[in-house]
Amino acid sequence: MILIKDGMVCAEGGFTAADVVIEGREIAAVGEDGAAREAAGLGGAQVIDASGCLVGPGLVDIHVHFREPGQTWKEDIESGSRAAAAGGFTAVVMMPNTSPVIDDPRAVRRARERGEEVGLVEVAVAASMTAGGEGRQAADLEALYGEGVRMFSDDGASVLDEDVLRPIMERVAGLAGAVVCQHAEDAAMTAGGHMHEGAVSARLGVGGLPTEAESSVVRRDLGLVRAIGAAYHCQHVSAAQTVELVRRAKAEGLPVTAEVTPHHLVFDDTALGGLDTNLKMYPPIRAAADRDALRDALADATIDIVATDHAPHTAEEKATTFELAPRGVIGLETAASAVREAVGDPGRLFEVMSLAPALVAGLGRQGRPLAAGGPANVVVLAPDDTWAPRAFESRSSNSPFLGREMRGRVRATIYEGNITWRLGDGG
Repeated sequence: MILIKDGMVCAEGGFTAADVVIEGREIAAVGEDGAAREAAGLGGAQVIDASGCLVGPGLVDIHVHFREPGQTWKEDIESGSRAAAAGGFTAVVMMPNTSPVIDDPRAVRRARERGEEVGLVEVAVAASMTAGGEGRQAADLEALYGEGVRMFSDDGASVLDEDVLRPIMERVAGLAGAVVCQHAEDAAMTAGGHMHEGAVSARLGVGGLPTEAESSVVRRDLGLVRAIGAAYHCQHVSAAQTVELVRRAKAEGLPVTAEVTPHHLVFDDTALGGLDTNLKMYPPIRAAADRDALRDALADATIDIVATDHAPHTAEEKATTFELAPRGVIGLETAASAVREAVGDPGRLFEVMSLAPALVAGLGRQGRPLAAGGPANVVVLAPDDTWAPRAFESRSSNSPFLGREMRGRVRATIYEGNITWRLGDGG
């Protein structure tokens, strides 16, 4: 039994001062004025003091790269799960651009079963929508769906051939709860590019990636959504142009959702003056106007979700020139703090990091306001704690937040009734 006492609890209707009692895999009680504490009996209960903390549903990240199979020296399901637990997450969705690509039911099953063996977070799996992630022909979408896949993505590349994407959307539209997820990038426009195309790239003499490379793909895709009706999710939106396309699509009533990363909410391309390779990611961090548009879109629910795009690389891989460095940064362990910085309303934080992502990914035991009888997937977050990350549970440390003072820190994570992270025990 676990007692979380004296916190501000994210329950139906908003936050309330209450205690939370967990017994087994369920929440036994949520109560005020000591009622829940009395129900716990305090006799053998593990106690978590949540004074000054927010207590809410465990965070859900629908966009992580755990590098298993194929590149486990960077990360694997075990180390990635530890990083997720340290970041307050109780569920993640692995992207399929592994080696080999996850494009068949057996690979999905292996990854999910490995997550269950580790047992620190729920590990769900997105599958490639095309065979081998090559964008040429559809994968066996129906068989993947039968194995529990709800998110289909060739993340790392766009499906640019409309003759391939259209029938995929038509098939996904017939699978209840399934969604086409697009990494929107026209590779022809980004060839030779390494950072946002603008004044900073011009000054530094580094090839640029134009915002139109992203927005043009989304514009084309939304036309297909309009014609077909398939659920569509824009991955890691980075540009103000894309935000406006999503905003108009939602105003039309199209079944569209969108995500943004923590680093795109915090940084703009002026941070790249020193060509720090830990700030190289795709899509790139863009101009301040783009960052501000992303923050506004998250506040007004044009963007529904924050997802980390956790992408581990070794220090040796990043220790090269900006042009040669691999793209991607880790983000699981700093996400809550970064979003705390970008989003003032704690209720909105739980909406975009727990409730909405669980809904899009179809994770029924995740993303639910805390209530008696509900699943015991919980995070305790101290919103005013300050800290500077210097080491990680992740196997890699390619973080743009490394050594940067941050506000808001995870104190404890509980997954299916087990404490999987507690500050002081492992962090």
